[in-house]
Amino acid sequence: MRLEPIAAPSLWRLAGLPAAALAATVLAGSLLALIAGADPLATLGLVVKGAVGSRFALLETLNRATPLIFTGLAVAVAFRARLWNIGAEAQLYLGAVATVAIGTAGLGLPAAVVLPMMAGGAVIAGALALLVPALLKTRMGVDEVVTTLLFNFIAILFVSYLIEGPMKDPMGMGWPKSERLPDPLRLPRMIEGVRLHWGFGLAVVLAVGVWIVQTRTTLGLAMRAVGENARAAAFAGIPVNRVIAQTALISGGLAALAGFSEVAGLKGALTRDLSPGFGYTGIIVAMLAALHPLGVVVAGIFVAGVFVGADSMSRAADVPSYIADIMLATALLTMVLALMLTRYRIRRD
Repeated sequence: MRLEPIAAPSLWRLAGLPAAALAATVLAGSLLALIAGADPLATLGLVVKGAVGSRFALLETLNRATPLIFTGLAVAVAFRARLWNIGAEAQLYLGAVATVAIGTAGLGLPAAVVLPMMAGGAVIAGALALLVPALLKTRMGVDEVVTTLLFNFIAILFVSYLIEGPMKDPMGMGWPKSERLPDPLRLPRMIEGVRLHWGFGLAVVLAVGVWIVQTRTTLGLAMRAVGENARAAAFAGIPVNRVIAQTALISGGLAALAGFSEVAGLKGALTRDLSPGFGYTGIIVAMLAALHPLGVVVAGIFVAGVFVGADSMSRAADVPSYIADIMLATALLTMVLALMLTRYRIRRD
């Protein structure tokens, strides 16, 4: 058996196969709910209700989607150029470190000046964190999957050292966390009385910006060319190593903004459990979106809705919330298969 490229995929393949993948995800969740002793339809209804069934639920879903959009964009940008960034978690944490370091430095400047400085510092920290593996890849041939994955553990251990040592809050009653950001340096709420902050707005704006860069600029064309075939791109005169380095800077900076938004928008301080795996979940978001920047927004909201809805469902129906993890894993596997079958057909020799 072999895979044969499809020159012009039909509408059924482009729309029907991804829809079938989502249907398979729903079916998997229903079967798991049935095994757990709950009514599958009622359980799925509780998931939907918990995610978008009220104004509070919808805003909480958008809030949870914010870091997923940032990390999903980071992964999508890198993967598009075949730079396998598995280290968005590290870049998120280093962005959070830079945010807290600048925000608690007592610079004496207006908040309108310090907030952009915090975001800029986060972007620089995340960009440099991915630039190192990118240079190891282009200069020494080191596999970036390994280096970026190991950077995740290094970054978390580094954060543990900081919040137990130099950045530990002296008023924290011994808890391992940093000093809190002053209130003027927190991201404002999009709607008064709820937790949704302007980090979500920034994520959506950047998604549009990434889409424009990828489709309307020479850098975007070069990134796509390198991703399709680096040797052919080099033969055409594209500086492959420079494009990979530029991609690393953009991708790392986007992931670091997830750390900035979580600290400045929600938590207010640096902790070891700042991220429950946003960097890794960003890979799922990017793949579900087929690496499309605007699709990342939709996929991020979908994944966040599954998590928020599963938490609500678990409390209401006494069903394990781990069903959400299995549903997302199923969605990833089936969507990857669906996307492959939109471009290739299986032939028997």
